[in-house]
Amino acid sequence: MAAAVELEGVNVTFGDFVAVKEANLTIEPGEFFSFLGPSGCGKTTLLRTISGFIEPTRGAVRIGGADMRGIGPNRRPTALIFQNLALFPMMSVAENIGYGLRVRGVPRHERDEKVKNLLIQVALSEHGHKKVAELSGGQKQRVAIARALAVEPSVLLLDEPLSALDLKLRQHMRSELRAIQKRVGITFIYITHDQGEALTMSDRIAVMNAGVIEQVGDGRAVYAEPRTPFVASFVGENNQIRGRLTAREGALATLDTPLGPLAGRNPVALEVGQEALLFVRPEAMRLRANGTAAGFEGETLDVAYEGSVTHVTLRVKTGQKVTASLGASTGIAPPAPGEHLRIGFSPEDALLLARPERH
Repeated sequence: MAAAVELEGVNVTFGDFVAVKEANLTIEPGEFFSFLGPSGCGKTTLLRTISGFIEPTRGAVRIGGADMRGIGPNRRPTALIFQNLALFPMMSVAENIGYGLRVRGVPRHERDEKVKNLLIQVALSEHGHKKVAELSGGQKQRVAIARALAVEPSVLLLDEPLSALDLKLRQHMRSELRAIQKRVGITFIYITHDQGEALTMSDRIAVMNAGVIEQVGDGRAVYAEPRTPFVASFVGENNQIRGRLTAREGALATLDTPLGPLAGRNPVALEVGQEALLFVRPEAMRLRANGTAAGFEGETLDVAYEGSVTHVTLRVKTGQKVTASLGASTGIAPPAPGEHLRIGFSPEDALLLARPERH
C-alpha cells in the first residue's frame, strides 16, 4: 500500500551549517514526487531524513500517519535506491532481487515466486540467471528497482539513480521509471538536479535552494509560474533584466530598466517603486520585432543550430547577453552574426518577481 509522507517543520543542522530549513510538505499516497535543486541544496539530506539515516534536528517526519521519530531505516516502510545502485556483483539478478526477502527469512518457494513476478514487472524475465556485470546500465537500474520493491515498501526513495547513464538511456529510463511507478502504485520520492527528469516524470516537484523549499507544484506550474527568482532561473532558461516598478495596471506592471520601459505579468503583486527582476523565456523572444514598444536593440553574437531549435545569442546596449530560441517550425530565418535588430516580447510572456537583496 502507498503511504503519505508528511514533513512538519523539519530542520537538519550539522554544527553551524543548516542543511534543511523549515521543510513543511505533504506527499500524497501513490504520488511521484521529486525534489529538484543544485548540488548542496539539501535534497539528499531530506531524502536520508525521510529514510531514517538522519534524524531531524527539529520537526517531525510522518509516514502513513505514523511519527518516525526514533525508528531506524530497517524498520521504516521505505526502500532507498542509492546513486551507485549497490548491487552485489557475485550474485545473479534473481539473487540480487531476492536478497532482502532472504534476510527477512522468507521461505525459498515464496521468495522464488515473488522474484519471478518482479522480473516480469521490470521486463527482465529472461535475465534472472545472469550476473550483474552482464547487464546494460538500464537493466541494472531495473534490478535495483525490483530489489527495492521486493520488500513491499510503502515509499520508494530514489537518490539520482539515472545520473551515471548516457543521455539517450536516461531519457528512456525516465519513461520506464514512470511506467513502473504507475504499475506498482506506491509513493515514489525522487531526488535530481536534472530539471528534464523532474518535469517529465513527476506529479509534483519541490524546488530547493540552500536548504529551503522555494516552490511546490506540478511541472507546468514551476516552469510557467515560478514564484521566486531562483525557481525562474533554475527551472529552464530565462533572460533576466533588472529594474524598478513604475506602474501597475491589472495583472500587468511596467518596469523602468536600462533598456527602457518593459512590461510583464505581476503575479506576486509587486508595488510601484519596488526593485524587481523581469524574466522572459528564450522561446518567447521575438526577433526583428520592428514597431514593438516592449523591446530593445541587440547585436547578434552567435547562432547555434540544435536540430529542432536554433539559439540566437545577442548583446544589448548594457553589454548584457540575451538569448532567443527559434523553433524549426516557425520558418523564421535566424540573423547573421553581427546583424543588429530589434528584440521584443509580449508582456503576457514576461514575469516580474521581487529582486532579492543579495542581487
